[in-house]
Amino acid sequence: MLAAGSAALSAESRKWTARMVRPLADKGVETRASFLRRTFTLSSLGGAGTLTISALGLYRAFINGKRVGHDQLTPGWTVYTHRLSYQTYDVTDLLVEGENTIDVWLGDGWLRSQMGWRSNNSLYSHNTWGSEIAAFAELTVGDKLVLATDTSWQSGPLPITRSGIYLGEHYDAREESLSVTDGSALVADFDDARLIPHETTPVQELEPFPVASSLTDAEGRTVYDFAQNIGGYVSFVVRGERGACVVVEHAEILDKDGNFYNVNYRSAEARIEYTLRGGGNESYTPTFTFFGFRYVRVTIAGKAEIVSIKAIPISSAITPTGSFSSAHPLVNRLVQNTIWSQRGNFIEVPTDCPQRDERFGWTGDAQVFAPTACYLHESHAMLAKYLRDVMADQREDGGIAHVSPDPFRHKNEAGFYGSTGWGDAIVIIPWTLYTHYGDRGILDETFEAMVRWNNFVWSISNGPIVHPPHNWEGRGFTFGDWLQPQGDFAKPYPTIGDDAAATIYLYISSELTARVADVIGKADEARRLHDRADEIKRAFQKEFITRTGRIGYNDQTSYALAFLWDLIPAEHIEAAKGYFKEAVERSNRRIGTGFIGTPALLPALVKIGEAELAAAVFLQEEVPGWLAQVKRGATTIWERWDGIKADGSIFEPQMNSYNHYAYGAVCQWLFESVAGFRPDPNVPGFKHIIFEPTIIPSLSPVTADHHSAAGRIEAGWTVDGDKVSYDLLVPEGASGTLVLSPLYKDIVVDGMQLNWSGNEKARSLLAPGRHSVTFRISRP
Repeated sequence: MLAAGSAALSAESRKWTARMVRPLADKGVETRASFLRRTFTLSSLGGAGTLTISALGLYRAFINGKRVGHDQLTPGWTVYTHRLSYQTYDVTDLLVEGENTIDVWLGDGWLRSQMGWRSNNSLYSHNTWGSEIAAFAELTVGDKLVLATDTSWQSGPLPITRSGIYLGEHYDAREESLSVTDGSALVADFDDARLIPHETTPVQELEPFPVASSLTDAEGRTVYDFAQNIGGYVSFVVRGERGACVVVEHAEILDKDGNFYNVNYRSAEARIEYTLRGGGNESYTPTFTFFGFRYVRVTIAGKAEIVSIKAIPISSAITPTGSFSSAHPLVNRLVQNTIWSQRGNFIEVPTDCPQRDERFGWTGDAQVFAPTACYLHESHAMLAKYLRDVMADQREDGGIAHVSPDPFRHKNEAGFYGSTGWGDAIVIIPWTLYTHYGDRGILDETFEAMVRWNNFVWSISNGPIVHPPHNWEGRGFTFGDWLQPQGDFAKPYPTIGDDAAATIYLYISSELTARVADVIGKADEARRLHDRADEIKRAFQKEFITRTGRIGYNDQTSYALAFLWDLIPAEHIEAAKGYFKEAVERSNRRIGTGFIGTPALLPALVKIGEAELAAAVFLQEEVPGWLAQVKRGATTIWERWDGIKADGSIFEPQMNSYNHYAYGAVCQWLFESVAGFRPDPNVPGFKHIIFEPTIIPSLSPVTADHHSAAGRIEAGWTVDGDKVSYDLLVPEGASGTLVLSPLYKDIVVDGMQLNWSGNEKARSLLAPGRHSVTFRISRP
């Protein structure tokens, strides 16, 4: 695909000849898919051929029988009522002099296939953004418009007899003649002002996985294991008699007895049915769907056999930008699991999971994971595009949807938005893009939405202390510290209250929005928001901090967020540190936090000088813990800490995803604290880098790198007794500052002893290039 900026005019200035046209062969959602066709004649090829194309639903285009481009699931997923992306392709090599034919295949896609879960009928629907699939296309050769979609196009049925995002795909290879049977008609209410150039990396296929092992179950069905949970699909070659059928079902896990298990997919059929044409090897890859899976179960009706099969991951996260490794194999696998969870969930929208009847762009998951995403893959365009969908879904009163694109908006306008920690994505993600990529423009673009969100949260209780309603439908309902582990059944861990969580996040949004106002030159708003943040801080201290320094609900999340965001007055800091440590020790040094507390837990422990305790929490291998999942065979991050229990049994399947990136946000800590480099928000885009490693001897040697906006960054350390060797690379055109704990002594930077008092953190400026640092670890 051509880059949108170089190949197409902006949505505001582009004048279109094409019309959005629908195939009259289409009979509605979950019926046989349709195509549109047009023949045209070229007297000469005099110039480059360019196809600009979009669709309602999903499309795949062919010119003279050859596929246009290699993108998957185009035109992608946006808030279709406001925004619809188009793609632009160089098709010069597909055109011929004389007669040409263009076919555009169309499928239901996100537009009208099932969205939501069937356990609650008020949230389950088809035809969410429209009931008519259609195409919009213009073909130019040189500077001449050759054809555009209009009612002269013909239509007919495809061999795809059913398809859907959750459903899967049914394909009858006996019906591949592609005969036209009907005409086309205009989509009456389509406004081409909704059209925008594609804003992010289109979904691409990644390197496939071969079969790692297989087994035959008691009913004679073959179960294939690809040894990696992915978002994608299988591609297979089959041979057999005409009319034989291959059924492929998908699963993330096997049960404790080794049986195929996908109850956690809920109402998502996640199924392929392929009917053979007969007469030799036949190849098949799905066109209009994808799955989350590690295993597939193949059932064959009739005479046929699978010749070969492979699993193909697909993703918009196709450019790796970071790596981390250590001497601990479980930690290294955890990083790989996070990478694969990002890939499997960065499919056009940053989703929660790729497998069940959900796959939504949950704002809370996205905001906690965004910094990790930016370290691991190029995520700038993906997250900026997501923010535009979030803004399109923002309610009139400023509330931010729980998920975006929001399929529930028109069915359930009142109740599916407004959660603190989730809606704060509109503030936290732009700030992340600014600090990681130096993108000031995204701050300008989202600032008004930030302010409206901040005012919405303030209005929930008309003041600095937020009291969210308990009921899901209530205005300002909050998920709080979602999926916090319950700990011991008889004595569960303390949980942060919704009021404390919501108030802390109101402070976070106020403080960050004030900083944004400072950056973009809105001085009046900056003063107002800084004043608001100060008011919230004072109110939080009065409401949630006792005279002895105990915070909130005496839970890990309250302490972690309060320390990380400097909400504790100086006179209570030492006491609060003691309470925080006690809260962690009380849970046997295990995680007591959910979605909003977990990313803050280890950074907060390090910030208060408890690096050894942070390391103990991170490295312990029992539930709840990051490494427990790895020990139990995870190849992606799980939604629940105990998704598979110690005896191999399955946790409650109604909400149990095995590819859910939120808890993978710990990788931000691995880069920023363990390897020890992070962007300086005062000089964003890694133009100035803070190098501040936290030495965990059992991980030695540690190495990490990141292809940042400023260039390649490297950092790594080894431990020999009490001596540490720390090597790092500052990119050309950037600068760095080395910051070392007072516990690190005898500091030598590039052969020069660092003169420093030892009572405060040591600091040393770093020029571009490689640097070698040595120091010794002393114990407090």
